[in-house]
Amino acid sequence: MTLIEPKPSPSDHGGGAWLKTDRPMSIAFLGWAWLALQAREGSGYNLAASELAAGLAMSGHRVSYLRAGMDYDQRRRPWAERVERWRGIECYRLYNSGNLSPASTNFNNMERELADRRTSVAVVEWLDRMQAEVVHIHSLEGYGLDLIGAIRASGRPVFVTPHNYWFVCPQVDLLHEERRVCFDYEGGAKCPGCLDAPSPRVATEKRRAEQTAHRVLGHATAHSLKGAYVAAKALKEKLSPKEAEQFDDTSESPDAIKPDPQAWRGFETRDTDTGEIDYGLSLRPKERAPELGTAPYDANERFLAADHHLRVLNNDAPGSVYGRRRLAGIAALNRATLVTPPSRFMLQVHEKMGLNTELGHHLRLGLPHFDQIHRRARRSPYYTRRPWSPDGASRPLRFGFFGTTRNNKGLPVLADAIELLDRDTRQRCQFVIRAGGHDWPFRKRLSRYPEVSYTGWYDQTMLVAAGGDYDVGILSHVWFENSPLVLLEHLHAGKFVISSRLGGPPEWITEPQENPEFELGNGLNVAGGDPEALAEAIRRIACGEVVLPSAAEVHAVSPLVSYPDHVREAESLYRQALLGEPPTGVRIKDGATQPAEIA
Repeated sequence: MTLIEPKPSPSDHGGGAWLKTDRPMSIAFLGWAWLALQAREGSGYNLAASELAAGLAMSGHRVSYLRAGMDYDQRRRPWAERVERWRGIECYRLYNSGNLSPASTNFNNMERELADRRTSVAVVEWLDRMQAEVVHIHSLEGYGLDLIGAIRASGRPVFVTPHNYWFVCPQVDLLHEERRVCFDYEGGAKCPGCLDAPSPRVATEKRRAEQTAHRVLGHATAHSLKGAYVAAKALKEKLSPKEAEQFDDTSESPDAIKPDPQAWRGFETRDTDTGEIDYGLSLRPKERAPELGTAPYDANERFLAADHHLRVLNNDAPGSVYGRRRLAGIAALNRATLVTPPSRFMLQVHEKMGLNTELGHHLRLGLPHFDQIHRRARRSPYYTRRPWSPDGASRPLRFGFFGTTRNNKGLPVLADAIELLDRDTRQRCQFVIRAGGHDWPFRKRLSRYPEVSYTGWYDQTMLVAAGGDYDVGILSHVWFENSPLVLLEHLHAGKFVISSRLGGPPEWITEPQENPEFELGNGLNVAGGDPEALAEAIRRIACGEVVLPSAAEVHAVSPLVSYPDHVREAESLYRQALLGEPPTGVRIKDGATQPAEIA
């Protein structure tokens, strides 16, 4: 078979420099995270928003940014303050919003989330100060759902890019209790207790007190006072010896690893060996990963085929506010000029729930580090060579997991899958796990497998070089992913991917033999949350049933967008809205945004 040769990048305009506009616009971005922190606060959502804003600023547009729901002071009324100029963007923070961010802290504040007039008035006043012509919302966490209508009433087009399901699910991931896909929220009855969220009043006053102390007393004094308070509280509560033992890790710290019980063997090995190493580490009850739900292979189709999404409860029924809030979320989106999610699946979900189909536009993501990873792959002398096969292999097949230890990313599913592998398959593999968060329980659990390398936290600067560390990417997520940056990083690196068939990822995955034009494809889909299916996919690749394509072959079949093309597409959408925007406003036809049933 003829191998695919490199092809020119579609974004190459031959100019040798970033393209500048001759018609600058004033564009305002809204979110909740600190823009300059990028992925360190807000994860992929804030990285995507910050890089698009920076690209527009490089193009010569006047870009400003406002975050809300994080900052509070004693004045209590909402007001905006300039923070900094970052990469050409004027960054502001809004104090004293009636809604907290991120969404997990506002879960018990749904009535205020339905409408927060004081905050909306303050935001529109800020937009007037910025002389904003276009508004692009990447997250409405920390604001009220009435804000989009208020901005539209001020005469400005509004673009909304959902990076999760916040408009229809205040948990944001469509995960019940953050463990399993929520196929039916039961009109809102299933929502109360889904998240263990604080009282919004208590959380607001706590932020107000702590942030005021930092401003008035300075960071060092405020930290000292907080440390003294925590210590006094611990003495007052007096943990029982049994409770204290749950939090005492000194007996199982990395410095207290026990001798290998096979130490007497020296160099000796036996065919009956499991290949595992016993460090004497064990998981405490509170360290065990929760049981995550398994979604059916056709979960996407089942969710989109359901007809219960707009059902709400009577106002006096428990949970009714969550059902009303879901309707309000769709009504808010129907006031936007355009809704631009990065995956078609997310667009289909919102349309199923009542979003006007005329308002949807699929806007694929492009980021600078994607392009860096992509260029590295193209420059490699191995770009057209297939990376590994079991015949004549002189090294293990390397799998890479990138993400965090949060449940929705599915690291427990991968851990289960590794434990299910037979010894021969496992020993032909190496698993490179890069995951930020509380990782000691996972490290303990997987320590007995010398085929697992746990490298912990990572950032974008490490990702370009990481392409040389693995052959196959693994996404074992258990939620309806949108357009996961990790998947796109794998594909830009030219890596074959095993992915949960949940949410947007199937739009990028072409399985072997699925497309006659591309024999090998670029990945395999497995049921989300199913460790047996994941283990079987790993086995198929390790034994050669699935042939790994070259990076060039992965690129040829993957629908990828460059960073400059992404910025130019967003810019063209703004321009279209200013010159002659498409039909907008709330549309209620044949009950499209009305409850289908009142229980």
